[in-house]
Amino acid sequence: MKKRKIIVITIIIFFLIITTIFIYLNSSYKAINVDKYLKSNNQVKVIKENNTYIFDGVGEDTALIFYQGGKVENISYAPLLYNLASNGIDCYLVKMPFNLAIFNKDSANDILNKYKNDYNNWYIGGHSLGGVVASLYDNELIAGYIFLASYPNKEINKPILLIRGDKDGVLKLDGYNDSKKYWSNSSKEVIIEGGNHANFGNYGKQKKDNKSTISRKEQQKQTIQAIIEYIK
Repeated sequence: MKKRKIIVITIIIFFLIITTIFIYLNSSYKAINVDKYLKSNNQVKVIKENNTYIFDGVGEDTALIFYQGGKVENISYAPLLYNLASNGIDCYLVKMPFNLAIFNKDSANDILNKYKNDYNNWYIGGHSLGGVVASLYDNELIAGYIFLASYPNKEINKPILLIRGDKDGVLKLDGYNDSKKYWSNSSKEVIIEGGNHANFGNYGKQKKDNKSTISRKEQQKQTIQAIIEYIK
């Protein structure tokens, strides 16, 4: 009887753990107010191809592969990337398994294998965990890395752009500052006054984040300006 009770309790604990993991992996911050940025117009052609959204704008020379933040729905970054495309930088937004880039760090391979000859300059980057994972991706076609509220997790010898808000309550500054040992000599840091962690995407408030003192639209506008200046 005692042995049977132990087996039953073990099974219950096992299923509780599995259920908890399942709920965690399938929960995420949902995108808000992004529908119009998922539709094509005369400035930007929006294409959904398998697990990737392509924002094909007026530019023909430069493209950015973007990894979503951890537990953030990928289309949350549609407004940011759509507006980058309308300013001459085409963007490829990857959909990661369970909205966690760590489960497919080499997903950029599929994009580069198919479109590598379409652009002279390729960049890769991401927001938060997506940026950290993007730093682990290495390909000779990549000209540089872009980190939004993020930082590299290994040494990078190519140009780096790091953008963060001074109100960010999620980014671990100890880890960020420690990562400076990995920054290349051609690194540029941009700190957006009044910006926070979540406003790089359109998904509302993030747990532990601080309230921004500028609008989401303004933070993304300054982000786009910094990326354009960095690339061009």
